Amino acid sequence: MRIIFIIIGIAVSVLLLLAIYRYIVVNIQNRKLNKVRLGRIEPIYQKLRNGLEVREDEVLSFASDLLTRKITFQLLKEYKKLELFPNIFNTIEKGAETDLANWLEFPTELDACPDELELEEKVTIDFDGNKVCYCVFKFRTYEPHWAAKDGWMLGVVGPYFDDSKPYDFVSVFSRFTSKQAEISAKEEAKWFHENIAMVR
Repeated sequence: MRIIFIIIGIAVSVLLLLAIYRYIVVNIQNRKLNKVRLGRIEPIYQKLRNGLEVREDEVLSFASDLLTRKITFQLLKEYKKLELFPNIFNTIEKGAETDLANWLEFPTELDACPDELELEEKVTIDFDGNKVCYCVFKFRTYEPHWAAKDGWMLGVVGPYFDDSKPYDFVSVFSRFTSKQAEISAKEEAKWFHENIAMVR
């Protein structure tokens, strides 16, 4: 009996050490990536920080980029300059698109922004008498990325409610194995709703 307790103790200790290691590594990676992301918008960040004029055409180039769109919005909001953010990118779909791209870039996920990312479908699901909406995207990478062989995959962003704003906090996820040809956008949104978005 004592041996069983020792084995259980060792197993629990190993799992605990792995969890601590993963937590530390993910935090280090997150800090590095956040530094890179802030560096991408350095030109307008420095201008805003120093009280200099930022032109709409300068903002447009950052808002157009999937990887700088959300942080540009957040920066302009912080400096009370949201009027400079282009309306064309101030939609739920464009907010969801940049959320997915930024999530996929994280090293524990795709570790890259996809080469192609397209809105597949907006899926509405009934939830306790309310309607919630999910944006389902298809994305793919090109060689030599490890996921290129998988072709199109699905990613889901949401939930969005009637009063949601484009850059509100939402859940983002992709199973990477859900090839666009093998599962419908509705099925993937339903799985996401039941297993990610509404699980607290």
